Amino acid sequence: MPELDSPVLARLEALRAGDLPTHGGRTLAYVYDSGLADADAVGRAALASFGATNGLDPTAFPSLAAMERDLVALARHLFHAPEGAVGTVTSGGTESILLAVQTARDAHPDVQRPAMVVPATAHGAFHKAAHYFGVELVAVDVDPTTMRAVPAAMVAAMDAHADRLVLVAVSTPSYAHGVIDPVAPIAAAAAERGVRCHVDACIGGWVLPWADVAAPWDFAVPGVTSLSADLHKYGYTPKGVSLLLHRDPGLRRPQFFASADWPGYTMLNATMQSTRSGGPLAAAWAVTQHIGVDGYRALVRTTLDATRALADAVRATEHLRLAAEPDASLLAVATDEALDVFTLSDEMGERGWFVQPQMAFRGLPATLHLTVCAATASSVDDFVVALRESVAAAVASGPVVVAPELRAAAAALDPAALDDAAFDGLLAVAGLAGESGTVSVPKRMAPVNALLDAAPPRLREALLIAFLDRLTR
Repeated sequence: MPELDSPVLARLEALRAGDLPTHGGRTLAYVYDSGLADADAVGRAALASFGATNGLDPTAFPSLAAMERDLVALARHLFHAPEGAVGTVTSGGTESILLAVQTARDAHPDVQRPAMVVPATAHGAFHKAAHYFGVELVAVDVDPTTMRAVPAAMVAAMDAHADRLVLVAVSTPSYAHGVIDPVAPIAAAAAERGVRCHVDACIGGWVLPWADVAAPWDFAVPGVTSLSADLHKYGYTPKGVSLLLHRDPGLRRPQFFASADWPGYTMLNATMQSTRSGGPLAAAWAVTQHIGVDGYRALVRTTLDATRALADAVRATEHLRLAAEPDASLLAVATDEALDVFTLSDEMGERGWFVQPQMAFRGLPATLHLTVCAATASSVDDFVVALRESVAAAVASGPVVVAPELRAAAAALDPAALDDAAFDGLLAVAGLAGESGTVSVPKRMAPVNALLDAAPPRLREALLIAFLDRLTR
């Protein structure tokens, strides 16, 4: 094997220097750290070994098909799926959800204007699926106290769109608030109406099987027709790998795509991708084999103990509260009027902890999102010290105030009517403009986030799209 070009690797390390840390348990969003160095090593070795394989044709690389079958068999057992259940490995939770929506739509080619009913807290991937596939998304408000879907409201929405309803979805748990929707009554109502019910367990799928959950949430619930669960979250495998399971092969069949209408090979795909590296699949297979069911049980126990400890610390800290009582390993933290979550996030960042601010939405408060991993457990005491110091600093500086005239101007803007020059001006106002048409990310994001929080959702989306456009030019 030729020696690696060390200057190139050194350059890579230099580029990584500004990234969030992926190990150590101090990044409480985006990454998942088991704290097991041997599991990480196994995953990286498998990723490299199978990086050049191609999942496009399982007959060309039968090893990939064998590993996919093993992962589906494991998930079928964990999620109480019937023996005939089938599954597909995807690139991540968003692709799993996109495929669940696409499959539900294509199962009903007779429906001209298909719709799906989801809680307002459903993951943004459902909105992306609605946009891509022309399925109207009907978002139903949740209980503002528990943040869970309200079965009666979901049923009312189902009935209001009965003639074109193709899918109902619930979260186990929701990303934003970490709570499990009441799956059983919603799935039962969907089944009564002959409609598919998808369980989004992307973030909870590798936690809840070993947690003390009060009510069934997976295929043990009659009426659940499909379920998504990410391995690259609490499976602690390299990104990106997710699973989409269907209760039976007939339900999955519309997911497949084939095209013989060109002179090349007949295109045949189970996912949205054609060519896809076998590396992430092999890494997921290797890590799940290495950790094993008992290993995951221990990791979940450690993770949930840490989550409970952090929840207790939030309850005991003046000016903070839990936006909802957690059902798994996610926390949503709200503040009183003495401070704001955006300044609190900045202060935590100054102390070496990344916590994710979430905007206010439909009467629900702005919150801090905390994804707790097994690797966070050993640093809970340090986190609590940093949290209380950050609260004190945020209270001392006071909440960020968006000028009333700026708030009013934002509310009056129509993003569809704005051109590039107008967006450049808005990015400058938001503090995201650099020199010569470039963009910059300020070290402290609280003023930017407070302004985005004050903007209507459509304007917020348009601003961030403009930011991403300029960032990638």
